[in-house]
Amino acid sequence: MRTFITSRDSDQRLSEQTFIPAVEHTDNLASVWIDPARRFQTMEGFGGAFTEAAAVRWQSLSPAQQEALLQAYFGHPHGHGYTLCRVHMNSCDFALGNYAHADTPGDTALKHFSIARDEQALLPFIQAAQRVAHRQIQLLVSPWSPPAWMKTNGQMNQGGQLRPEHRSAWARCYVKFIQAYAAHGVPVWGVSVQNEPAATQRWDSCIYSAEEERDFVRDHLGPELAAAGLGHVRIVIWDHNRDLMVERAGTVYADPEAAKYVWGTGFHWYGEDHFDHVQLLHDAWPDKHLLFTEGCQEGGPHTGSWALGERYARSMIHDINRWTVGWIDWNLLLDTQGGPNHVGNYCSAPILVDPDHDRFERQSSYHYIGHFARFVQPGAQRILCASTREALEATAFVNPDGGVVVVAMNRTKQPLPFSLNTGGHRHLTVLPARSIATLLLP
Repeated sequence: MRTFITSRDSDQRLSEQTFIPAVEHTDNLASVWIDPARRFQTMEGFGGAFTEAAAVRWQSLSPAQQEALLQAYFGHPHGHGYTLCRVHMNSCDFALGNYAHADTPGDTALKHFSIARDEQALLPFIQAAQRVAHRQIQLLVSPWSPPAWMKTNGQMNQGGQLRPEHRSAWARCYVKFIQAYAAHGVPVWGVSVQNEPAATQRWDSCIYSAEEERDFVRDHLGPELAAAGLGHVRIVIWDHNRDLMVERAGTVYADPEAAKYVWGTGFHWYGEDHFDHVQLLHDAWPDKHLLFTEGCQEGGPHTGSWALGERYARSMIHDINRWTVGWIDWNLLLDTQGGPNHVGNYCSAPILVDPDHDRFERQSSYHYIGHFARFVQPGAQRILCASTREALEATAFVNPDGGVVVVAMNRTKQPLPFSLNTGGHRHLTVLPARSIATLLLP
């Protein structure tokens, strides 16, 4: 068994452990039991979001540092090997300002549609990542707002709704965007209907009721993609928090004509955890997929916070154990202020860049994500995994090559000895305080 450790109270960061501490007492020892024969969902992968903020900060680095950052995220096996990522269509709060690809009022024919803004920073960043990635990056496209002229409030910020008379033109914007990205050698894997459709934000946002989202997919987005020969592009609904995901998805899935276009439901982690809702949604509609589409630590950069990484891993373990097939972080990188952000909504990212000194710093979240992304290959299947202690949080997979991957975390202040049991074999090890480990079995 090979073991890789990240521990708060040591210098171990995704480090292979060559010395396994002895387990002094094996009576009443905590254990993780796995059964590779019992298999569940197939994993799509892990990754983060290409935002304009991330792209301009990446461009601010020297060529050598740009390459080092790309290798840290997309390289393999010494980087995370990201293969599942997200990008915004039109602006989001982590853009340098409001913009739309169809910004000419009344241009329902989309004659002036252009992605020239993306050609400045976003596309070069994505194309550079593609060059480094060891396999094709699956890209999810999410809009934060339609163009201001298509909305009831006449602006991209502060919510508002899509005007009914512009639904068809807005659906065609997705087609135009996908085609434009493809022309730059960047294929689109999927689209979500709307980022956080229940939130009126001071930044780019748009409100959809569940019925409006259902009708838009059924009558406009689904048919427009199909007519353009893009029926293979996956449609993801909701793209918001876990609290309402069951009710919102239920409204769409109850309509067979809408549901036939929908690949699955995307969700975020803001607000209460509601991990049970992820399981409920799978139990009710097991033929539909579940995808974590965004999460970050709000309220500034949180430089050096160890709880940051633990929040990530806790969500990843609990979401994946409830049938989630992929996990996408928010901004791939930000600066040391937690931006840029055109409304001051500063947040953390797994890598923070100091452009004035041409350097970047990996946060605990980077290392914790790596315990999944580096070892769980796309196409891996989750397997049966049970822990005897709540403090011993764990999940497990079998990779396409047959290797078994177990991820276990200890968020307590004490070392946690445990045994990994499988097929009559018992492996003894110790999780240090405030640590995470990936255990590999052939």
